[in-house]
Amino acid sequence: MQSIKSYLFIAALVGLVFFTSCKKTDVTAGAVNPPTPTNTSTPSVATADALKDSALLYSKDIYLWYNQIPSSFNARSYSDMDKLMIGLRQYSTEPGFSGAVDKWSFAVKKAEWDNVSSGVSTGDFGLNVFFMSEGDLRVKLVEKQSPAGLAGVHRGWRITSINGNTNITTGNATFIVQNIYQSNNAKITFLKPDNSTVTMDLSASNYNDQPVIIDTVYSINSKKIGYLAFNSFLGDTTEIFNQYSRIFGKFAAANVNDVIIDLRYNGGGYVSVQEKMADWLAPQSANGQVMMEQQFNNKYTQYNSEDRFSKLGNLNLNRVFFIVSSSTASASELLINNLKPYMDVFLVGPSKTYGKPVGFFPIPVGDWYIFPVSFRTTNKNGEGNYFNGIPVNSQVADGLDKDWGDIQESSLHSAISYITSGTFRSQAAGSGNHGLIYNEQPEVKSGNIVLDQTSFKGAIDTKRFK
Repeated sequence: MQSIKSYLFIAALVGLVFFTSCKKTDVTAGAVNPPTPTNTSTPSVATADALKDSALLYSKDIYLWYNQIPSSFNARSYSDMDKLMIGLRQYSTEPGFSGAVDKWSFAVKKAEWDNVSSGVSTGDFGLNVFFMSEGDLRVKLVEKQSPAGLAGVHRGWRITSINGNTNITTGNATFIVQNIYQSNNAKITFLKPDNSTVTMDLSASNYNDQPVIIDTVYSINSKKIGYLAFNSFLGDTTEIFNQYSRIFGKFAAANVNDVIIDLRYNGGGYVSVQEKMADWLAPQSANGQVMMEQQFNNKYTQYNSEDRFSKLGNLNLNRVFFIVSSSTASASELLINNLKPYMDVFLVGPSKTYGKPVGFFPIPVGDWYIFPVSFRTTNKNGEGNYFNGIPVNSQVADGLDKDWGDIQESSLHSAISYITSGTFRSQAAGSGNHGLIYNEQPEVKSGNIVLDQTSFKGAIDTKRFK
């Protein structure tokens, strides 16, 4: 069976921001009851064209930039619902930005969405890869319960052959995507850190994603540093909240002075899971204060809302460090933005974040869900609109040659360096020709964009309109 990650190949490239809505009634993630659009009606005969017309009517009502959609827009000229929603993106101009800002409105079959929203990966190896430099393809992440994880594959291993093909270059990135992310079987040769090689036959299967990659406490130069690598705000929320209690309880018991949250590949997930982490990280002074606001178009201002902090645990930090990259998106960016008014927030990594300050929710139309961008989010100070991403304080390489938690890994090392000495690691660390860090050299960056197309990026709110 083809993976949902493969199905969302294009949608994930531009990123997904998933909100189901705004009034404060928690429900199971998935279908929601959208507001009935004003002055619209759903065709009684559910033909393909009638459904497209219905999707357009919803969009002309709830789309954040609804008043930019021209009356001449022909929904029936698109071959399917997804292409129709992509066609709407061009009508999303924002003051201060050149061209359309919407890169995310889309549609997906209901059955496909159900897998994404539940944190279940279907039909893949659980193996994620990036180029560290030209010709040097590394394992960036392995899901613990996936075929690759159960086979013992680790971050930092180099891939030298895929199905007998040793052309492991950025120019062959499409081949890598097809055989790593879209294949049911693959023979992969790895070069391990001790210079030994191992060849594995991997078969795709279904598994539950495990958001917590690693959590630990470092004692360095009299500093106690808590480190959490957290890969997704999706999954079993009860289990994740239990993990939060364990992890942040451990940090508090160890008298941690500083915390580093590694979100470098975290494309988002449930807004509620982001909010809960914010409650653990925020200082006591934030308790009861505004965390974030959601703002709809001028037809639905009654659904504008604000969430407030409800402080959890005994950590009382005055600063927090995040490791980020261009794969850090949506709910991850919300967490960063929401904490900024209350504490010093430092970002470390190879590049600025993805840039997604808007949201939407699934609207059922036939056997599809459509996702027209429907609202924007801001923090207490009204700060948002980071369509161009959130910049880093320290630009250093993504240390793809090191496993998770290795204090010599470039990004983690830079954060620790600032905590212990007051100075970030040099920007040139991990640099190649022309002083660019390996991960950001043009050919490597473009190759990794192709490889990142199948990763989930989004934010899902488990709330609905009433």
